[in-house]
Amino acid sequence: MARIPEPTQLDDVDRQLLKELVVDGRVSMRVLAERVHISRAHAYTRVERLKSAGVIDRFTVRIDHAAAGLDTAAFIALSIRQDSWRAVSNALRSMHYVDHFSLLGGDFDVLVLIRTPDNETLRRVVLEGLQSLDGVRSTRTWLVFDEAYGGLGE
Repeated sequence: MARIPEPTQLDDVDRQLLKELVVDGRVSMRVLAERVHISRAHAYTRVERLKSAGVIDRFTVRIDHAAAGLDTAAFIALSIRQDSWRAVSNALRSMHYVDHFSLLGGDFDVLVLIRTPDNETLRRVVLEGLQSLDGVRSTRTWLVFDEAYGGLGE
């Protein structure tokens, strides 16, 4: 049986570092250390430990989707056949306009975040893309009117 790794124990300093890095992943180590009130060497050691432990997977950018021309968004819940998760997830990985998707427990099996330039493109993605995937039994769509980031994002 495969051994499940223990989660990394995070203390208040780790959480403060992560919160700062989520807001600005390009912040210098000097500024990061000042914001968290630790030495630069200590900040560097902590960030490297978080990277080595897999807590920090990568540094990335946050996209302004409206400025990028993708200002129509919707969550689409999929009900799929029990044996089709692998095929559906592979198809979603290569599908245009899929921002994110998750395997769920509950009434639906998969939740997909779609970002498109307009409603017509969204309609085509849902009706011709998602609903035509082998293994998808049904969909339910919720339009996104506004978005905000939670506590980890600000």
